[in-house]
Amino acid sequence: MRIASIGYIVGALLVWIASIMILPFLVSIYYKDGFSHTFLYSGLLTLFVGLSLFLFFRARKKSEMVLTHREGLAIVGIGWMFASLFGALPFYFSTSVLNITFADAIFESVSGFTTTGASIFSNVEILPKSILFWRSLSHWLGGMGIIVLSLAILPFLGIGGMQLYKAEVPGPSPDKLKPRIQDTAASLWKVYLFFTALQISLYIFGDMPLFDAICHSFSTMATGGFSTKNVSIAFYDSSYIDIVTTIFMIIAGVNFSLYFFFTNNKATELFKDQEFHFYMKVFATITLIITLYLTFSSYYKYGSIGEALRYASFQVASILTTTGFSSANYEQWSFGPQGLLFLCMFIGGCVGSTAGGMKCMRIQLLNKNLSLELHKQIHPRMVSNVKWNNKAISSETLKGVQSFCMLWVALYITCSIVLTLLGVDLLTAFTATAACIANVGPGFGAVGPLDNYGHFSDLVKWVLSFAMLLGRLEIYALFILIVPEFWKK
Repeated sequence: MRIASIGYIVGALLVWIASIMILPFLVSIYYKDGFSHTFLYSGLLTLFVGLSLFLFFRARKKSEMVLTHREGLAIVGIGWMFASLFGALPFYFSTSVLNITFADAIFESVSGFTTTGASIFSNVEILPKSILFWRSLSHWLGGMGIIVLSLAILPFLGIGGMQLYKAEVPGPSPDKLKPRIQDTAASLWKVYLFFTALQISLYIFGDMPLFDAICHSFSTMATGGFSTKNVSIAFYDSSYIDIVTTIFMIIAGVNFSLYFFFTNNKATELFKDQEFHFYMKVFATITLIITLYLTFSSYYKYGSIGEALRYASFQVASILTTTGFSSANYEQWSFGPQGLLFLCMFIGGCVGSTAGGMKCMRIQLLNKNLSLELHKQIHPRMVSNVKWNNKAISSETLKGVQSFCMLWVALYITCSIVLTLLGVDLLTAFTATAACIANVGPGFGAVGPLDNYGHFSDLVKWVLSFAMLLGRLEIYALFILIVPEFWKK
């Protein structure tokens, strides 16, 4: 394990984050919200630490830096922790004004970068514009991945960069779209930028203010969920804005590699992809069931099946893609729709998307493997393989998927029980943990769509912050750091 290589790249990452803080600094100056000094101090401190690490380890690293898989995992895990820590500085330097603790600042920062969208603020509409912008910007940066962005804009990270890319990009087998990893990262970010700009334009066309349009587009494409309004997208009470948001949440939950193929005269790759089919079937099926619930149950007051479809499709897209926006208080719905939304938290979006959860590909591979095992019980001599997109899946990949899902569920149960031991009620504990480890944001009980996480103790917030990082990095890149053998030569 070459500590110099790790320190060198983490230092460069902090320098880049410091430069990004210029944007909310300029927003603060433009809106005259009085918080420009907060981002100035945060940026300077982040720059000082980043440059110190960068220059100190620069002289100690080899001229040609070839990273191993272990070093890639360490850089991603440590890099995300440092990003969350220094991303919390604007909140921490404003604790006297915002009336929050250090644990609150860390929680909000982690929630931002991991695109969870769980907030400790009970009234976001009184927050300064610069703080609101920083929350959404941290979503947008964390959505595609801060390491992936670094690979796109910092050429010296290209050597050994595939290890960083594989360690950060979600899914069993990240796609390398081009021979050079910088070109792959840049291609993904171009697609990301295009959809973000398009959504901003559509929001403005729907009379949403420019600032809100930018913040909500950042949150949507990152499947984050931070809003500038207390009641989220429901504030606008607009079917047009609901439809635009629903469409772009669905877009953000698709593997971005497929969009790259789509724009390079390979449109059939999108429609042939099994995970895309499964993802859309899950969305359509659950939306249809909840729409029927909302339409024909005497409890609900929706005027038409179209109105019921509007709210059902929005909430299913929001929870399935782990965005966490709300257009209605789904806790007022019956247990059936709530149960289906809870199921969506575990499924998540596609691999290679900005969504969280277990991912559709893993769920489908588990289903295929279970089906194969059942057939083998009937036909013991049968020789067959699990196939994915007409290609046989290796036993190692299947074991990796099974191990990940078992570890994911085990950590989910463990964190949930820990929360109950810390005094959180059962419903809130299990749904808050699911909402954090799946990077959804809102849950049920005391963390419903109209609630927040500010009422929890600092210790509970630390546990949930850890869960959010575990979920965003898909467990291994963070969990492996506490294994002693990992650091041995």
